Amino acid sequence: MRPFRSHGTGRFAPSDLAACGARVVFEDGVLIFHPERIELADDVYVGHNAILKGYHLGRLRIGAGTWIGQQCFLHAAGEITIEEDVGIGPGVKILTSTHREPGRDQPIMAGALDFAPVVLEVGCDIGVGAIILPGVRVGRGAQVGAGAVVTRDVAPYAIVAGVPARQLGERP
Repeated sequence: MRPFRSHGTGRFAPSDLAACGARVVFEDGVLIFHPERIELADDVYVGHNAILKGYHLGRLRIGAGTWIGQQCFLHAAGEITIEEDVGIGPGVKILTSTHREPGRDQPIMAGALDFAPVVLEVGCDIGVGAIILPGVRVGRGAQVGAGAVVTRDVAPYAIVAGVPARQLGERP
């Protein structure tokens, strides 16, 4: 069996971040890994027990006025860009890496990692418990429904929901 290493405690000071704007709020229990890879603009809110993983390769950029709900998990191995005024509901997961298929005789975790960035454009909203998978772009002003699993790009102002997420309509 391979030995595993700890990723650390996740405890941080705002000064550990690559950038931390004015009036940023970190609620109790927020954990940040690789803070030197994370940039937060002004007026960002990060809810209780959220986990922000900057990873040693990718960056996590969070735009001004963004709200991140409690118990979110953002894993920026392949880069996450969150533009301005984005709402991210409680329990949302954003992933930017997957394991390549190593062959049936190997455990899936033995496969090499593939990375793909996620972009959340200005003013979009991600519903409670949604999952955004690697390589997805959620367009400006789009609405992702609660519990949706987003496997492909979402058009600007689209309303999507379901597993996998499908477009149901457009915002007026």
